[in-house]
Amino acid sequence: MRQCPGRYVHREGKPVGGTEARDGKGAAASAGGAGDADGPGGLPAPGGTADGAKVPAALTTPRGRRPVVAALMLGMALAAIDGTIVSTAVPQIVGDLGGFTVFSWLFSGYLLAVTVTLPVYGKLSDTFGRKPVLIAGIILFLAGSLLCAAAWNMAALIAFRVIQGLGGGALQGTVQTIAADLYPLKERPRIQAKLSTVWATSAVAGPVVGGLLAGYADWRWIFLINLPVGAVALWLVVRHLHEPARPRPKTRPRIDWAGALAVFATGTLLLTALVQGGVAWPWLSAPSLGLFAASAALAALTVAIERRAAEPIIPGWVWRRRTIASVNLALGAMGLLMVAPTVFLPTYAQSVLGLGPIAAGFVLSVMTLSWPVSAALSDRVYNRIGFRLTAIIGMSAALLILLAFPLLPYPGEPWQPALIMLLLGAALGLFQLPLIVGVQSTVGWAERGTTTASVLFCRQVGQSIGAAVFGAVANSVLAARLLDAPAPGLPDDLDAVARALEDPGALSAAATDHLRRAVDAAVDYVYIGAAGAAALALLALVVLAPRRFPVISEAVITEAGDSPDAR
Repeated sequence: MRQCPGRYVHREGKPVGGTEARDGKGAAASAGGAGDADGPGGLPAPGGTADGAKVPAALTTPRGRRPVVAALMLGMALAAIDGTIVSTAVPQIVGDLGGFTVFSWLFSGYLLAVTVTLPVYGKLSDTFGRKPVLIAGIILFLAGSLLCAAAWNMAALIAFRVIQGLGGGALQGTVQTIAADLYPLKERPRIQAKLSTVWATSAVAGPVVGGLLAGYADWRWIFLINLPVGAVALWLVVRHLHEPARPRPKTRPRIDWAGALAVFATGTLLLTALVQGGVAWPWLSAPSLGLFAASAALAALTVAIERRAAEPIIPGWVWRRRTIASVNLALGAMGLLMVAPTVFLPTYAQSVLGLGPIAAGFVLSVMTLSWPVSAALSDRVYNRIGFRLTAIIGMSAALLILLAFPLLPYPGEPWQPALIMLLLGAALGLFQLPLIVGVQSTVGWAERGTTTASVLFCRQVGQSIGAAVFGAVANSVLAARLLDAPAPGLPDDLDAVARALEDPGALSAAATDHLRRAVDAAVDYVYIGAAGAAALALLALVVLAPRRFPVISEAVITEAGDSPDAR
């Protein structure tokens, strides 16, 4: 028997110990044997998608994939480096354009646009294909970058950052989806490790590049530098990305514009309440309560709209399937805990350890060194014991590591938190990648974009909730610790305390030590809260996730053929 190239048949696997219901609109329940569960027995056939569509032959070989992978990495770099490169230039931007009281919206506006558009782009990529969505995202991002470079005041810059975010949402979700489309399950850790390396490199290179451009050129170059990178990515996508041929739908696809608008409005109000609460206004003030109430009302309206829609932006099956729902909740909890190292560790390193900004950034960046290495090696674990158990091991280790942070001595040595971050990166790499690869492997091509977007959306929302909750925790601990301060008039807000400690000569030795101990205590409580988020992630996996993920597999038809390469 010889293999006839290009001929495939699709069959779905089923979870060990039972089946998992598919979407109620005509999709079949999983069927098959236990050998189709995750692991080596459930690997997709190279060249085929989970819908039976044939991937173009050029994209089934490493050489053919190379330019597409380069485009994905460049596209991911645009989104990954954005936050770190902009943050270093804030003093120059504020000095040139003014608007100090609203400059935080340079980040909040971008984050809002990315988060609320992820589900929309996910659905569009499933309906119309990945390539047009990715092209549109790159163009939007580059247009926003060019407009940001030409901004004449802070209001204009914030508005143009939102345009950038509209493109960033398409980049983040679609790049991850295409990566899963191109590679069978056995090879996905390779591409995911490369994408993780992009994030790691961006975390280190972003502040350096941003500082150099802001200090020796002009802050506008931090946006202009996106143009050549994006142009190369755009050319590679247009030239080399060829999507699988799919059967023409019997009916014309309908876009759920009402649902998209409702999702956008709900996410915008909710994230605005989370981002600005406790910063621009008190948590129990009229603006906060009004925004939360309005977002709850819009959420109810969104559910009603999506139930009636023929092609909803957020289909109900995203939450009805145990595998997807559990991964969404687990990665949302991971987004929550990630706030502790990414937001509060640099403040700890500078205010408690007395490090400079570069050294403080290094303490955090070591986490990005171990993360991609752990992610790249995770397939050796989950191919043996499964996705769920691998993720449970990773998050259990992360829980213990987070609980170790409050045990560090005061003031301690810089290598101590750096070691904890190195271990935390390894643990989270073992947790996140198996879940993303696993959940993408449980759906077909026509559902993968929506599934990937839902996972990323929950992680982004988790980060927003974490910033709000842990910010409130840190400031409340600070306020309590400063009630018996040795000097009157000391600040009781974490940002204000950090600024005061930058000029220790203005404070007495006793006041400086008291402030540093207060920051140390506040960050300790944040890490305890992050450990609580890790426990929530574990609970979601233990209680909700099936023991074995129901991986979809494609079987290759083998028959006599005339190809000289057939075996």
